[in-house]
Amino acid sequence: MKLTSTQVSPSEGFREAFILHLADNSLILGHRLSEWTGHGPMLEQDIAMSNIALDLIGQARNFYQYAAELINASKAPSFARPDDPVRRRESLSEVRLPEVTEDTLAYLREAKEFKNILLTELPNGDWAKTILKLFFFSTYQYFLYQKLIHSSDKQLSAIAEKSLKEVTYHLRWSSEWVIRLGDGTDESHNRIQTALDEVWGYTGEMFIPSDYEMQCAQTGIGVDVNLLKNDWDKKINEVLMEATLLSPKGERQGVRPIHNGKQGLHTEILETLLKEMQYLQRTYPGCEW
Repeated sequence: MKLTSTQVSPSEGFREAFILHLADNSLILGHRLSEWTGHGPMLEQDIAMSNIALDLIGQARNFYQYAAELINASKAPSFARPDDPVRRRESLSEVRLPEVTEDTLAYLREAKEFKNILLTELPNGDWAKTILKLFFFSTYQYFLYQKLIHSSDKQLSAIAEKSLKEVTYHLRWSSEWVIRLGDGTDESHNRIQTALDEVWGYTGEMFIPSDYEMQCAQTGIGVDVNLLKNDWDKKINEVLMEATLLSPKGERQGVRPIHNGKQGLHTEILETLLKEMQYLQRTYPGCEW
């Protein structure tokens, strides 16, 4: 799968970058899951998937709103130079940058500025692949938010506490589906085993800390993602065993993690996703419902 290389803006603070990473993960996966609306295998599960998508987008909104607040507060006003012929009459007037909002962060950033892990942007594939991606990510979010509740940042702690209630349901629902498919018919078993082979290489990125994650962990704002891996592995293996699926250990243990989404290195698939998701705002700037 082709990757497009980009460079993350060095001007972003570590806290803002970390919050945007959390928001981008939820938004992109939420958008992916929303693509199942009206296409689920049965009405009840169609509605369940749509509700999970809404939960994730709601989480993204909370993170984006907080990130926008921090970014706007950190903007240092600039001043026109006295010798600037264009601004000579306003040489000492304050020049304020446009206000950042949750909408500008979601709809006006380029793919290179997004910090979501690659797992979240992968195409849905069939029902089995979507379920497995959701299961892997929900398990990660579950343990991440449990620790993020203890963040020294009270706002992050509050968002994590609220989101954990939703993620607990996401984890239970997706794990039940993994077991149902894995321990079901030969067809369902083969499909989710194939999905496991395709997706597993993308899971390692969750536990490879970026520079902003390490900085936030050291200051007590964030979480050391390395500490989540043992709990994640244990939960994943328990469910895969009950689903009669081949564990990711063995011949897949040496699979090199596919990563760098956290730093802005994405598949071309994200650009396609953003073109669709951001179309209205980019076509009609400032449009509101």
